[in-house]
Amino acid sequence: MLIETFADLICPWCYIGKRRLDRALAQRPTLRAEIRWQPFQLNPDMPKGGMSRDDYLSAKFGGAERARQIYRVVEDTAARDGLPLLLDRIPRTPNSFDAHRLVRIAGRHGVANAMADALFAAYFVDGVDIGDLDALASVAAGVGLDFGETRRQLGSDAESASVLAADALARQMGLQAVPCYIFNRRYALSGAQEPASFLPLLDLGSAEPENLSVVSG
Repeated sequence: MLIETFADLICPWCYIGKRRLDRALAQRPTLRAEIRWQPFQLNPDMPKGGMSRDDYLSAKFGGAERARQIYRVVEDTAARDGLPLLLDRIPRTPNSFDAHRLVRIAGRHGVANAMADALFAAYFVDGVDIGDLDALASVAAGVGLDFGETRRQLGSDAESASVLAADALARQMGLQAVPCYIFNRRYALSGAQEPASFLPLLDLGSAEPENLSVVSG
């Protein structure tokens, strides 16, 4: 079964949603699933170097206090799922384009899913600036890729065209928010759903691609 995951690496709901999909897949141990990461930038106009967290929160939510009110729901949800989420450790909100490129680079070595997990943890637990190329290469080394070679690729335009094309395709499909999971290019489930919500779609593992039906929540 092909499961295309449209997400942004700086999106806390995508972080939660990925863990919930993993939990759902654990309940279907005989299902042969291919998880294919698809990039989506929530902030496509973010400066290349990102911006300070305080400036970002002020621009997006009108200030840190309002942001804290909004993020409290996210933090409570993550806590119930046993997922560490330490937003106060994040000093900068990065441009996530290069992090998406890194997931694609990791995919060449068969570790895209592990790379996504590592990048989520680096950002939401350790407060790493995942827009910084050296930081990204260090995260890559943690999943077994060579630091120097990965840093060289990140310094080039490797996978830039594919990330831009995939992000554009998502918008052409009408995606305006993430996460969104598309199963066998036929059914889509949007939002960080509970694991049980994934199960009926996982059970359609033998379905052939047809028209896309979206289930939101």
